[in-house]
Amino acid sequence: MAIDLKQVAARVIELSGGTENISSITHCSTRLRFFIRDKSKVDTDAIQKTKPVLGVVFGGDELQIVLGQNLIPVYTEANLIYNAASGGASSGSQQGPKEKEKITFKVIVDKVVGFVSAAVTPLIPGLVAGGMLKVFLLLITLAVPAFEESQAYTLLSMVADMPFYFMPIFVAYGAAKKLGSTPLYSMCCAAVLVYPKFVELIGGEVPVAMFGIPVMNVKYNSTLLPALLIALFAYYCEKILTRIIPGILRSVFVGMLTMALTMTAGITILGPFGDMVGNRVVNIFLFASEHFGPVAIGLLAACMPWLVMTGMHHAVTPFMVQAFADPGYDVFFRPSYILHNMAEGGACIGVGLRAKDKVLKAECFSLAFGCIVAGVTEPAIYGVNFRLKKPMLGVMIGAATGGVVAGLLGATAYVYGYSTILALPIFQDTILAMAAAVAVAIIVAAVATFLLGFDESLIVEGRDAGDGSQNSAEAAAASTIAANSLEPVKELKAYVTGEAIKIEEVGDGVFSEKMLGDGIATIPSDEVVVSPADGVICSVAESKHAVGIQLNNGVQLLIHIGLDTVSMNGTGFEVYVKEGDFVRCGQKLIGFDMDEIRKAGFKDTVMMIVVENEKDLSLDFTGYGMVKAGEDVLAKIK
Repeated sequence: MAIDLKQVAARVIELSGGTENISSITHCSTRLRFFIRDKSKVDTDAIQKTKPVLGVVFGGDELQIVLGQNLIPVYTEANLIYNAASGGASSGSQQGPKEKEKITFKVIVDKVVGFVSAAVTPLIPGLVAGGMLKVFLLLITLAVPAFEESQAYTLLSMVADMPFYFMPIFVAYGAAKKLGSTPLYSMCCAAVLVYPKFVELIGGEVPVAMFGIPVMNVKYNSTLLPALLIALFAYYCEKILTRIIPGILRSVFVGMLTMALTMTAGITILGPFGDMVGNRVVNIFLFASEHFGPVAIGLLAACMPWLVMTGMHHAVTPFMVQAFADPGYDVFFRPSYILHNMAEGGACIGVGLRAKDKVLKAECFSLAFGCIVAGVTEPAIYGVNFRLKKPMLGVMIGAATGGVVAGLLGATAYVYGYSTILALPIFQDTILAMAAAVAVAIIVAAVATFLLGFDESLIVEGRDAGDGSQNSAEAAAASTIAANSLEPVKELKAYVTGEAIKIEEVGDGVFSEKMLGDGIATIPSDEVVVSPADGVICSVAESKHAVGIQLNNGVQLLIHIGLDTVSMNGTGFEVYVKEGDFVRCGQKLIGFDMDEIRKAGFKDTVMMIVVENEKDLSLDFTGYGMVKAGEDVLAKIK
C-alpha cells in the first residue's frame, strides 16, 4: 500500500512530544534527527511501529529515526511542520517544571556528543559534496590533463573547497541552532577567523594584540573546535546580557556586546585553545594508527556498526575533519568508515547467498549494493543484519580483517569523501591498497556470515505475504476482519458525545491543516470514546491518549483525545481494548478525565482522522452539531 509520507512526518513529530519538545530538526544520509528537550515525552515504541521507520535510536538528546530511502521526503514534510509551528509554538510553561536531570559522567558524555553531533551534522552533506567533487575533478584531470589548466576546473575547485575552508562558519551555525541562540552572532564571530584582512593581519611581521592580549597566528580554515567554543561563548553571552539589560535597550546592546565579547574571546583564547586541543586529539589517533596501525584501524572498523547504531560515530567526525586540515591526510577514520560499509554489504551478500526465501535474497542483494556503492548502511543494519543477529558478527570480522589489511598496506585518504567504493580515488597513490582492503572486507564478511548461518524465519515469518512493509498489527487486523466476514463499512458514527465541529476549527496546525489526514473533531460532554464502526484495533498509544482502528474497506482511523496530551503519560486515561481486538460500533475504547486534561493545561477536543484510505473512498463529513456516541452519523463512506 502507498505510504503518505506527509502523515508519517506528522506522526513521528507527534510521537516525539510535538514541535514544542523538539529544539531542532536535521538529517544525515538515512536518519531523521530530532534534538529533544524532554526524552520522557517521546514514544519510541510507537515511532518504531510507524511505517516506513526502520529503527529508532537515542544518542544523547538526539532522537534518530532511521528511514532509508524515505528520508528526504519525510524530512522535508517534518521541517515544514516544525517551521510552521515554531513561530507560535507554546513555550511549554503549562506543562510544569521539568525534573532536573542528575549529572553523571554518562549524562555529560551524552550531552557533549549530542552537541557536537548537532553542530557537525548540517555540515556533513557539504563536506561529502565538496570531497566527491574533488574526486571527480581528479578523475577528469587523469583522463584529460589539459582540463586542470581550464577556468572551469579552477572555479569548480573553488566551490569544492568552500565547505572545508569556511567550516568554522557552518559549524557555528549548527552549534547555535542546537543551543537555541541567535546563529548570526556565532557565525559572524567565527567568520572573523577566516576573514582575509584578519588572516593577513595576524600573518604579518608586527605582533597583534587585543586589549593587551596577544593574538596568535593560527590558521583556522577547516577547523572545528574553535567554532564550537565560540558558539558556546556567544550563547552564554547572549543569555546573560538578555537577563541583565533592560528590555527597552536589549535590541541595541545585546547583539552588539555579544559579538564584541565573543570575537575578543575567540581570537585571543577560544580559537587558539580549540585549535590546540583538536590537534592534540588528532595526534593521539595518529599515534595509535602509527604504532598499532593495522590493529587500531581494524578495531575501529569492527566497532563501527555499534557506533552507527548509537549515533556515536558522529563523535569522531570532528577529528576526522581536523585530520584533513592538519596533517592533511587520514589513515585511521575514513578507512574504518569505508571498510565498515563494505563489511555490511558483504554480510548482506552472505545472507542472500544462504537464504532460501526469494524475497529475502533479493532484498539482501539490493541492500548490499546500497552499502557498497551508495554508502548507506542503516537499512542493512536494521533491516537484515541486526535482526538476524549472527550476521553482525560477520560484519565485525570482515571490517576488522579489512582494517588490518588497510593498515599493513598503508591506505591513506587525502580528501574528505563519502564512505563508498566510489570514493576510492580519495586514496590517490594508495588506491590499490584500499581497493585490496575493500575486497577483503566484503569477501570475509560474506564468507563469515554464510558459515555462521542464521535463522531467516526471524524476518520471513514476520513479513505479511501481500506486502512486505505491512506491520504485524495491521496484518493481524486484516486477518481478524477476514475471519469476521464483515460487510463493508458505509458510515461512521459519533465516537464521543458532545459537539461535532469541523477539523479546521481545531487549534492545532497538525490537525486543522489536515497534515495527518481529513477528519472531524468533537468537543466532548462525556468522558468515554467508543468505536465509530465495526473494525479491529491496530494501535494503542502507550500514553493511552490515542487509538487506531482498521476498517474492512481499507480505511484506517486515528482517534486522538486532546491536544498535546501525550505528555500526560497516561494520567487521566483508561484503555478498554488492546491491539488486535475486534470491536463493534459503539463499543467502549478509552475513558478519559476532562478535568485532569484541563488541569494539565491542555484542550480536551477529541479528533477522528482518516490516516489511511487504500481504495480512495469518498468520506463525506456532515454530521456536525450535538451528537451522541454510537448513535448519530458523522460521515458517509462511498
